[in-house]
Amino acid sequence: MTGFGSAEGIAAGGKLRIEIKSVNHRFFNLSFKAPSEFLPFELELRERLRRDFDRGHLSVSVRWIETPESRLGVVRLNVARAEEAMARLRELQTAVGIQGEITLDLIARQPEVFAIGEEDGPQVEWLMLEPIVIEASAHCRAMRQREGIELVRELVNRLGAIRSRARSIASRAPERLIRERDRLRGSVALLLDGRPLDRDRLEQELALLADKLDITEELVRFQAHLDACRAALGNSAPAGKQLGFLAQELGREINTIGSKANDAAITQQVILMKGELEKFREQLENLE
Repeated sequence: MTGFGSAEGIAAGGKLRIEIKSVNHRFFNLSFKAPSEFLPFELELRERLRRDFDRGHLSVSVRWIETPESRLGVVRLNVARAEEAMARLRELQTAVGIQGEITLDLIARQPEVFAIGEEDGPQVEWLMLEPIVIEASAHCRAMRQREGIELVRELVNRLGAIRSRARSIASRAPERLIRERDRLRGSVALLLDGRPLDRDRLEQELALLADKLDITEELVRFQAHLDACRAALGNSAPAGKQLGFLAQELGREINTIGSKANDAAITQQVILMKGELEKFREQLENLE
């Protein structure tokens, strides 16, 4: 599922903004962008976010919106450069014969006597970062949850359509067996052309045919898988992986029913069920 969350907070004398973006992914995957002083906390960040997100690609960015004084830069004095500048200025006086005082202001204006540089960076700790991460994560999960509610509604509708078609097949299945039995008896009678019929052998063949065409077990398992899908969608825990497995099992049962169908109406229902199941699987890619 997609989501976005952000939060701000004080850390090390400055103010941070943390943003978390999530998109669909089969596994948990983290991308982390932050100032160098925060990069050592990637492991802690990963472990903390794994508590909130079962899977998905997460992009986390950290930036200063109010920079700590330690990152604003400090003025550094290059004493050796100042001494060298003083010596060169005196040489210049001698060379051109100019008298006068070499002032501090003149020396200070010489290149590299003063330089502005950064300190090692603000002293930050994971405990400063964690509360902001938790808040941003909560906002991201709330957005994902709103999307998830709509997604679950769509998946439930797909399951309902599949269940309805399975019921149509179940209602037609007994009639189909009777029709196949009568067709076979008629074919046998036509072939015998009035000759005596071995009824025991015929009944045996009919029983074998009925067993080969019977889809009762497949329909029972199919309904059980549908019930399991519905229960998983009603659970607050992540269900994407479980539903992916159940969708595979539903597909197997549909294929078996289709191979045993030997009936145009049932075959048509099987084709429609495959279409609904494929849409169900596509939507599962968006579910955690």
